[in-house]
Amino acid sequence: MTTAGETEADTRADRIDPALAAQGWSGPNQVDGARVSREEMLWPGRIMSGGGLNAPKPADYVLRMNGHVLAVMEAKKAALPYTEGRGQALDYATRIDARFAYCTNGIGYYEIDRHTGVERDVDAVPSPTELWNRCYPTGNAWRDRFGQVPFETDGGKWQPRYYQAAAVNAVLEAMSDGERRILLTLATGTGKTSIAFQIAWKLFQSRWSLSGEPTRRPRILFLADRNILADQAYNSFSAFEQDALSRINPKEISKKGKMPRNASVFFTIFQTFMTENKSGDAEFNFREYETDFFDFIIIDECHRGGAKDESTWRGILEYFEPAVQLGLTATPKRKTNADTYSYFGEPVYTYALRDGIDDGFLTPFKVRQMASTIDTYVYNPEDEVVSGEIDPDHVYTEDEINAKIVIPEREQSRIHEFMDQINPRQKTLVFCATQNHAAAVRDYINQIKDIDDPHYCERVTANDGALGEQNLREFQDNERSIPTILTTSQKLSTGVDARNVRNIVLMRPVKSMIEFKQIVGRGTRTFEGKDFFTVYDFVKAYEHFNDPEWDGEPLPPEAPGPKRPAITGGGTGEPPETGPEPEAKIVVKLADGKERKIKYIATTSYYSHDGKLISGQEFMDQLFGDLGDLVNGEDELRGIWSNPETRVQFLKVLADRGYDAGRLEDMKRLIDAPNSDVFDVLAYVRFTLEPQLRSQRAEAARNQGLANFEGEMRAFLEAVLAAYETHGVDELALTKIGDFLKVKYGGTNGAKRVLGEIPTIRQAFMDIQAHLYAS
Repeated sequence: MTTAGETEADTRADRIDPALAAQGWSGPNQVDGARVSREEMLWPGRIMSGGGLNAPKPADYVLRMNGHVLAVMEAKKAALPYTEGRGQALDYATRIDARFAYCTNGIGYYEIDRHTGVERDVDAVPSPTELWNRCYPTGNAWRDRFGQVPFETDGGKWQPRYYQAAAVNAVLEAMSDGERRILLTLATGTGKTSIAFQIAWKLFQSRWSLSGEPTRRPRILFLADRNILADQAYNSFSAFEQDALSRINPKEISKKGKMPRNASVFFTIFQTFMTENKSGDAEFNFREYETDFFDFIIIDECHRGGAKDESTWRGILEYFEPAVQLGLTATPKRKTNADTYSYFGEPVYTYALRDGIDDGFLTPFKVRQMASTIDTYVYNPEDEVVSGEIDPDHVYTEDEINAKIVIPEREQSRIHEFMDQINPRQKTLVFCATQNHAAAVRDYINQIKDIDDPHYCERVTANDGALGEQNLREFQDNERSIPTILTTSQKLSTGVDARNVRNIVLMRPVKSMIEFKQIVGRGTRTFEGKDFFTVYDFVKAYEHFNDPEWDGEPLPPEAPGPKRPAITGGGTGEPPETGPEPEAKIVVKLADGKERKIKYIATTSYYSHDGKLISGQEFMDQLFGDLGDLVNGEDELRGIWSNPETRVQFLKVLADRGYDAGRLEDMKRLIDAPNSDVFDVLAYVRFTLEPQLRSQRAEAARNQGLANFEGEMRAFLEAVLAAYETHGVDELALTKIGDFLKVKYGGTNGAKRVLGEIPTIRQAFMDIQAHLYAS
């Protein structure tokens, strides 16, 4: 078969697909459990400013057996070397943790075994059975049974993301090996509840139970520490028959007079298992079940719940000791969360925030660091002490303000500052020091708001009860715009699935790295039209980004301390705010006019392409280095930028390296050139050229570039320069020519009558741009 004129599509259809079919991957001889996915987009690509995606190529072939990814293969046309796709195949296999990477031109085949490091020529991709046996040389009956149960996809309406499937398989593999304490670590917003559902589904359908024999359906318990998390999970398990699910709550227990038993999957919160009788003594409802009643227990947000040695709920897990117990967490930490690791062991699968952002499954973010002239407070005799006794020599720090001392004008100035910067119609979470502080912030936002609705800003704390839950549900509803802002103290820092949060405001210190990750995670969920979210940080929480525990693989745990008593009492069903609500003893009114002197200095940090949060200056330093690889000199940059075709390609290269349009616009502010061109940013960073205003560039082009044009063509180019002067370089794209012609002449035909043929118009449009960027 000749390769002349053969395209890559031809190579796949005529050479590769038949070879795969011959090995049993597809076609009439397809092996049970084998599946080939062609042109599979494994991840969407990092979300860029302006709504674009830095999308990778789809994987040419993904080879699966029994739901496990075994190999990735990259194909090239027959005329190219068969190892041409090696780098891409290895990159994709590494990313999704496939053991084997293959590349081929349909004639030769090359294999990389990522586990052994062996690379070699092979005659063909091995059969599904051979690859499966190489990946899993030891037979395991439960692994095989789990593999025979497909993922539940609601009739093919959706598929698990690659990391979700990997997490499910990692847990089931651990269970098939006899592990009884298992941990999954996945960033907030990556779908831990969906993963829990798929695990439960496979256990249920395969009839796995503690007996070790497929004789009955398992009994599964989903444990959370908040009602809203248990409710979210219950709703996510809707593929189960209704009578297979049971939502255990105090109302149902009281109604039936006993704990429910007639179901397969049970959902509850720790607190429901521990109530208080009329005398205030703890009653342990869970003891109505036998210790081996549940086969499998899922502990959501386990770093906050029963896995903690000091937890009042640890005794529940210890009581149900025979069950296989799976902990789900987003933010383990070796110091404050060492007991989570001690209890469950190392995670069987980890998917970090950085991975989610790079893949495009999570939204990137900016951090606005809001330093002010009143971040701390020392008493001034001009100020009025409204109540309490103040220490005139004491420096009241951020930790103490709103806990020990209240300065209303200070908080109001902060509210004005972030309300002036955010889009007031975008959903926003404000984290406050106490419940009282959250109420005061809510009230002042509502006093200064421009939106008429009285529910514009609501407080959601433990004290708000059912009304707060209703406000939260309405805030989570993406079809509703009210409430727009929620204030809270502790309650909303974890587990709240609100996809369209655009702003997070920190008005209280965040001491725990775990909580900091959780709070940032409130904004990472993706939503249509949401290309980033912003953290407004008044309390220097950004310092957590410098901590090595911020992202990536969790560090090894430190040895846990001595255990504390396991069970001490009941609860209300919600996590406590940080201790009892502190009563601020001191209230200070600033001297008249002082609040007008409070100034803020805001700086922005960016999530860089290597997964680190960096300052604007570091961002520019990084851009300087990358530009050195892309342009050799000032004239070359001018030449690239003067041509709309090469400019578009150059901007694409910059975007691929993490410098999307939004970030380059931000750079204008950093160099104090908001009304300049993106060219000026690049020229300033790389060659230290003084930025010019767009109006200066447009005027120079009028003076130097319009001399050769007369009449209507001159008027047309004047309109182009005016649009550039007002709106920027996007007006100079070739795709804009049609818009100009439509506005000015009614369309292409009208323009041709007065300006000439389209190639002439296009050339003039390009020629004037050379004068905009002339030295």
